[in-house]
Amino acid sequence: MKEPRTVVVTGANRGLGLEFTRQLLARGDRVVAGCRQPGHADALTQLAAAHPGHLHVAPLDVADERSRQAFAAEVEALHPSLDLLVNNAGVLPPGERFGALDPRVLEHTLQVNTIAPLMLAQALAPLLARGRRPRIFNLSSRLGSMALTQSFQTPSYNISKAALNMTTVLMARALNPMGIGVLAASPGWVRTDMGGDKAPVTAAESVRDMLEMLDRRAEPGAGEFVDRDGGPLPW
Repeated sequence: MKEPRTVVVTGANRGLGLEFTRQLLARGDRVVAGCRQPGHADALTQLAAAHPGHLHVAPLDVADERSRQAFAAEVEALHPSLDLLVNNAGVLPPGERFGALDPRVLEHTLQVNTIAPLMLAQALAPLLARGRRPRIFNLSSRLGSMALTQSFQTPSYNISKAALNMTTVLMARALNPMGIGVLAASPGWVRTDMGGDKAPVTAAESVRDMLEMLDRRAEPGAGEFVDRDGGPLPW
């Protein structure tokens, strides 16, 4: 039986973050779940009751530096090391169109989708360096691929995910010498609040595939951009 890992999941109160938390707990791992309002995260509360001692829910607004620092301090107070950071929290602003773009929307999207993963990696790197085969797993998107872009759509989201891919490469260059792997993956078009009802892939299927892909990978991650099965995606 595998020794339990210690994992941080951001944006853990719904969608893919909640499903990551659920499946990691089912594997026996210990999870620190970050979300903006733990008092209203009913699904996480139920999971904590079902997995006593294995789930800690902590307040985290990834767009706020003080919140990120307080969260990192809480993780360090709970655990001497960290094995996996899942940078899942993200936003996808609806209804954007060229000619009526709001720079404040772009700035906020970059804060959540790009800057926050880098800052959390920086804050948690000392704990990760003490982990077992430690990894940072950034949730990216095919919509962040410049090579695959065919039309003008969801610009703030697409730009932020393309920037996250570069952030992933830079993280790897900084953290691989410390023994920390870094990887970016597209979860596919997933049936969540963000992905919508028409998406062909369920959250459970997507997370299962991504966790199995992480299990299979011999290399910890040198900044690659892959799909949920591990196949390479074009930048």
